Amino acid sequence: MRSTCTVFLAAGSLFALSAAAFAQTGEDAGSVALDDEIVVFGTGQTRQVQELDSADIALLAPGTSPLKSIEKLPSVNFQSADAFGAYEWSQRLSIRGFNQNQLGFTLDGIPLGDHSYGNVNGLHVNRAVSPENIGLTRVSQGSGGLGTQATNNLGGTVEFFTRAPAQEFGLDASGSYGTENTIRAFVRLESGEIGGAEGTGAYISYGYLGMDKWKGVGKQRHHMLNAKGVAALGDARVTATLSVSDRRENDYQDMSKEMIDRLGSDWDNISGDYRLAVQAADAYWAGTDLPAPFATIDDAYFNAAGLRKDYVAAIGVEAPVGEAVTVALKGYWHNNEGQGIWYTPYVQTPGGAPLSIRTTEYDIDRKGLFGRITGAIGFNEITVGGWYEKNDFQQARRFYGLTDRLSPSRNSLKFQTDPFFTQWESDFDTETLQYHVEDRIMLGAATITLGWKGFKVTNEATPIVVSTFAQGKIKAEDWFQPHAGFAYEINDNLEMFGGFTQVARAFTASSTGGPFGTTQAGFDAIKGNLKPEESDTYEAGIRFRGGSFNGVLGGYYVNFRNRLLGFSTGAGIIGNPAVLQNVGSVRSYGLEAAGEVKLGAGFKLFASYSYNDSTYQDDVVNAEGTLIAETDGKTTIDSPKHLAKGELSYDGELFFGRIGVNYMSKRYYSYENDASVGGRAIVDASIGWRIAEGYELQVSAVNLLDKTYVSTVGTNGFSNSGDSQTLMIGAPRQVFATLKAAF
Repeated sequence: MRSTCTVFLAAGSLFALSAAAFAQTGEDAGSVALDDEIVVFGTGQTRQVQELDSADIALLAPGTSPLKSIEKLPSVNFQSADAFGAYEWSQRLSIRGFNQNQLGFTLDGIPLGDHSYGNVNGLHVNRAVSPENIGLTRVSQGSGGLGTQATNNLGGTVEFFTRAPAQEFGLDASGSYGTENTIRAFVRLESGEIGGAEGTGAYISYGYLGMDKWKGVGKQRHHMLNAKGVAALGDARVTATLSVSDRRENDYQDMSKEMIDRLGSDWDNISGDYRLAVQAADAYWAGTDLPAPFATIDDAYFNAAGLRKDYVAAIGVEAPVGEAVTVALKGYWHNNEGQGIWYTPYVQTPGGAPLSIRTTEYDIDRKGLFGRITGAIGFNEITVGGWYEKNDFQQARRFYGLTDRLSPSRNSLKFQTDPFFTQWESDFDTETLQYHVEDRIMLGAATITLGWKGFKVTNEATPIVVSTFAQGKIKAEDWFQPHAGFAYEINDNLEMFGGFTQVARAFTASSTGGPFGTTQAGFDAIKGNLKPEESDTYEAGIRFRGGSFNGVLGGYYVNFRNRLLGFSTGAGIIGNPAVLQNVGSVRSYGLEAAGEVKLGAGFKLFASYSYNDSTYQDDVVNAEGTLIAETDGKTTIDSPKHLAKGELSYDGELFFGRIGVNYMSKRYYSYENDASVGGRAIVDASIGWRIAEGYELQVSAVNLLDKTYVSTVGTNGFSNSGDSQTLMIGAPRQVFATLKAAF
């Protein structure tokens, strides 16, 4: 039974009042009723779109990445080397053959950037919100809605919306323990309605995940704080959110097929044997035989880690203006500090060990504002919106000493200080201005959407420590990217939809990718003729809704042009400059089907299948016309032709659970298609027991059948041909038990 707590009500009131005092922006998605469906198939939308609610995430192992929760949807290809799908170096998401750098991600409208590991213009959703606080996830397999705050959504958008505060005071808590000494804890304190005002409330939550690596030596841990307050001020609604994240994780070793065959799938970094790492580095520098089992110095490094601290705050307001107009405005701020750590044998510590710690360091300070005005005029609903962001990003490459030859003198999960050498450091300023216009025309059974968006993104690089990397300014500008679509309700159970979208992708700014990740001469040669990537997407389908079955069947055709590719050489740890250039186009077409059946007696069945044929339309040649890779007609890297997912769930009075299977066909990891990994099917399952009112016990198993498989391809980039050290092995079977309580 939930009771009242005067202290928390007072704190919640203060939170809401401060929100009201500073509010100039925002909209709050809250939780959305989904009619007890596992998936909502976008009824009324003029594009392919599905939605999942919080109940779907709750059936997964607690702490599971929100990205992993959407892997069952058609055309969604998610990969990760850990059980929770949260290990960022191995995280890879693609939709219809477009990788995550070509997808748009938002949280309550706040842009999360392109989800690159290099942390250039945002943060992974794992570091923005605890999965328990997500109320709705919306996946658009095409280019997404016009109003999405993204300048890179060539191939789709993934939008997350946080839960609204509960109407009653209460405390939700859960604790998990499982394989590899995994500990997961979560607690959320709800204010309930503050001052008797309906729609006014707040919550604060804390989440923790700590676990040992499933192979090798190392740990992965994450602290997450989320807070949200909503205040109803007359007809207006003010929302304020805050997220604080501290994530630190030791890395797994990138593998090649040859390494897997020679060393086994359990091979990893030698983090438990520093002396062997020293011996290998000594031999490398002396030019003598490496110690067993090394065949090359890149077979294993002593250790590696990713460290990220993030702060995200936002405040917004949504209010009606008269009877037919609604205005929404939200401002946000994101600050990030990060280090990517590698113990490198390629640089010695002066006067110390024959290896050192190499870091790539990140500092992000983003500020932005977005909003919209929506008004109804007859059968037209017209929306005009805009987004502005100023991103100050600093990136550096530094080296830190290991003075002791007998034991490591530094902790890999702590931010490194006192470098002995800074190889390069640059400041990158990115200014984004985007607008959109849309008219939603409602003509009885037919809905037509017409509109466009445009943007100008200016990137400027300024060296702090002079290096061989480029400096200067480059701009991507496209003020007219048209969108058009329709939905037609044939009857109460059947709906047709279709549409066309054209989208351009802005450049990103860093020393490790994009136009500036090359020499000054290389940048000067490309800055005047480098074109932004663009895509045209045509899609159409039919939706079924009624009785015990809901589903969708759709098809698409995509013309992707001005593909950008960076040419680099050497092992990833060396960090040689790349040269970026346009290398042609890609043609994709495919079929998507998904359906849900209510079987009765608490059972539901969900299944999806997608077919994707994505091929390069040109060979890769350099600026001098020399053939680099014979890719014309070859399948795009990391684009399985077949994805099939199935899930059986049960929800009864005392027991609940799910079992799901995820199949993915062959994937290529070389552009010329001479290196690939075979298909795999992974089974996950959960079963739960409602012990008493407010108490649940849940047991979750990941990779239930304990299959050994390659999870992620492309962690270290892709080669033109042949095997390369860019694969990750998936986690074996892992089991977790969770006790949940609501007071």
